[in-house]
Amino acid sequence: MTLSNELWVANQDLGQACLEHPFVQGIADGSLEPTKFAYYIGQDAFFLEAFARAYSIAAAKAPDWKGFTIFHNLVSGVLAELQLHQGYAAKWGVDLRSVEPGAATRRYTDFLLATAWSSDVGITAAAMSPCMRLYAFLGERLACNGIPHHHYADWIITYSATDFQPLTQQLETLVDNYATNNALVHSTYRYAMLCEREFFQAAWIM
Repeated sequence: MTLSNELWVANQDLGQACLEHPFVQGIADGSLEPTKFAYYIGQDAFFLEAFARAYSIAAAKAPDWKGFTIFHNLVSGVLAELQLHQGYAAKWGVDLRSVEPGAATRRYTDFLLATAWSSDVGITAAAMSPCMRLYAFLGERLACNGIPHHHYADWIITYSATDFQPLTQQLETLVDNYATNNALVHSTYRYAMLCEREFFQAAWIM
C-alpha cells in the first residue's frame, strides 16, 4: 500500500464524517440554506488562494525538476478552481473582495502556509493532500446515483469530474515520492482532515 493510500485509509473516520455532515448532505439533496452556501463559497475562495500559495512555496523547495513541474501544474488547477468560484460568487451574490476569513478558515490557511514555509515538500504534500482526496471522494459519492437536478449540482459536477481525479493523484504521487512514513506525516495529514471537517461545520453554523 502506498503511503498516500495508507494515510487516507487511516483517516476514513473523518472522511465519512465529512460525507455525513449536514452541510455536505444539504448539498447532496439540495436542501442547504443558500446563505450557508454563499458563506462557504467566500471562505473557500480565500482558502484556495492560500492553497495556491502553499503549492508555489513547495514548488520552489522541490528537490528535483519533476516535483517542481508537478507542484506548478497543481497551482494551475487551483487557479482554474478559483475561476469557477468567481462564477459561483456572481451567482450567489458574494463579493469575494470583501470576504473576511472565519476562525476555521484562518486556522486551516495558517497551518498550510506555516507548513509550506517551515517543512520539507513531503510534509507539505501530506498537509495538502487531504483537501484534494476528500473532495474527490465527496464528489464521487454524491454523484454515484447521477447528477441531481438542483442548484448545487454544479458543485457536485466539479468534484466528480474526470479531470479533478488526476490532480488528486498527482498530489498523492508527491506524498509517495517525498514524504517519510512517520508520526509527523500521519499527524499532519490528520490535522488537515480535522480542518476540513471544521470548515464544513463553520459554514453550517454561520
